[in-house]
Amino acid sequence: MKIPAEQQARERLTSGRAWDDFCETVRRAGHMIEEFGDEVSELDQSEWYRFLTRLLRNGFERYMENCEPERPRLRDAPWRQGINFQSPDQDHLLAEFVDGRHSYRISGNRGTLPYFVIAAWNARQPNDLAARDWAELGVPGLREFDPATLQTTGFLASDSIHFDAAGNFEVIVSQGKPDGDRDWLPITENCVGLLVRTLYHDRANTVPPTMRIARLDNPSPRPLSPEEVSAGLAKAGQMVLGYTELVRGWWQENLGRRPNRIRFSRAVYLSNGGVPDRHHGFGTWEKAPDEALVLHFTPTPCEYWIFQLCNIWQENLDCYEEGQGYTTRARAKYQDDGSVFVVVADEDPQVVGNWIDPYGHHHGGMSLRLIKTEGEPPAVTLYRLPLATLRQHGLSGLDPGNAIVSGEITD
Repeated sequence: MKIPAEQQARERLTSGRAWDDFCETVRRAGHMIEEFGDEVSELDQSEWYRFLTRLLRNGFERYMENCEPERPRLRDAPWRQGINFQSPDQDHLLAEFVDGRHSYRISGNRGTLPYFVIAAWNARQPNDLAARDWAELGVPGLREFDPATLQTTGFLASDSIHFDAAGNFEVIVSQGKPDGDRDWLPITENCVGLLVRTLYHDRANTVPPTMRIARLDNPSPRPLSPEEVSAGLAKAGQMVLGYTELVRGWWQENLGRRPNRIRFSRAVYLSNGGVPDRHHGFGTWEKAPDEALVLHFTPTPCEYWIFQLCNIWQENLDCYEEGQGYTTRARAKYQDDGSVFVVVADEDPQVVGNWIDPYGHHHGGMSLRLIKTEGEPPAVTLYRLPLATLRQHGLSGLDPGNAIVSGEITD
């Protein structure tokens, strides 16, 4: 007689197999850096192992602490978890679901926040994930169970939400449309959670929003079950494996093959939980310590844009806390024609006013994100030249014959 999945999940947890499988999954994920060989520097290696600890913290926070069906919560993403080129001007509020069978109410006040968007997600995860071991399957197992590859199934922007005079609002989240003229975010039966992206133009002078989520049937909390812990460990382990494979694949099979170029791909962006209210171009950059990169583009009219550097693991640079490593629509200095020059160099050459410090890195990821654009994203022209030349000649030292023009839209 076949043992029910719930019983297998309990036995897997109480026997210690769930823990052993989690540890082995994480161990294998950590060794993925070996596939990079000499391509990674000592700084890259240091950030890799810190990256793993951040993924572990993220997995535990989301799937062990914030995945109780009777206690839905909107929680800030863990501190310094900057996966997938996360903007420092955006905060992420996460609510984790086991599935989409329940209905919810999100209520709160927008403060003076100019814009936010609520998105619903699903991901590849089988119903019996807590009953099975995953480590031995390795990366191929992600084809069946991958909490890191998220698909946006629906979204609701603040432009479409009704607010009262004080900024209060309410949104119903459910599979079926609610009665009356209520703001509604539809979800699917396999919905694994929600993400609220809050966008700040001037964080220091913005009153942050307050948001709460509750189930409409108001269930009573209950004690933890072995099956839930078995599932949480499996999800956390597979998420670590999924994100390490994601950054490896993006670098080695995609972005790293076209250094110093940016490409806009809606499919790539939406493949990891993106929302279609923006253009997001990704690329990689590389230069020697005595070189500079100069990027030139004219931002398409939009609500907000940001150009940012990241390490090769798609994390924000450690200098972001000092306001370095990126520039935005509100912070940038513009040319008379509305275009922007950005200089990436180890020292400020004092030529265009938009200097980005790579903070000890010689390569990494870069992105140009434009939110609520009026038209297509811009072309991006990049020049790679000696820093001494840029200091001596300024912008006149840029050689159009050596320019790299990118920013193309692939889909």
